[in-house]
Amino acid sequence: MKIEHIAIWVKDLEKIKEFYQKYFGAVSNEKYHNPIKNFESYFLSFEDGSRLEIMTRPDIQEGNSSYEAQRFGITHLAFSTGSKEKVDTLTETLRNDGYKIAGEPRTSGDGYYESVILDPENNIIEIIR
Repeated sequence: MKIEHIAIWVKDLEKIKEFYQKYFGAVSNEKYHNPIKNFESYFLSFEDGSRLEIMTRPDIQEGNSSYEAQRFGITHLAFSTGSKEKVDTLTETLRNDGYKIAGEPRTSGDGYYESVILDPENNIIEIIR
C-alpha cells in the first residue's frame, strides 16, 4: 500500500503551483474547475510518483498556519534530495529567493539531515537528505 496523494487548501493556486514546479520539480496536470462549487485544483506529480493536490475555493476559511503554532493534523511535507549538499544548495536558493528558512540545515535528533522552509502560504516543508 502507498499514499496516493496529499491535498492542501491554498489561497493562490497559481503561485503555489509555480513554487512546487520551480523548486521541487513538480509536473502539473491541467487545472480542474468545477463552476458549480467554485472549486479549482491541480495535481502536482513528483519524480518518485507521489502527488500533491492543491485546491482552492473562495469560501474556505484560513486556519492558523504559523510555523510556531502546534496543532493536530498534517504538520509538514518532506522532500528528499538525496544528499546533504543538495539540502544545503536548495535551502540557500530558497533563502536567496526570499523564502523563510524556519530551520537551518542540521542533523535532527532522529538522524535526518534537514532544513525547514515555509512555502508562499506558510506551509511547512522539510528538505531532507
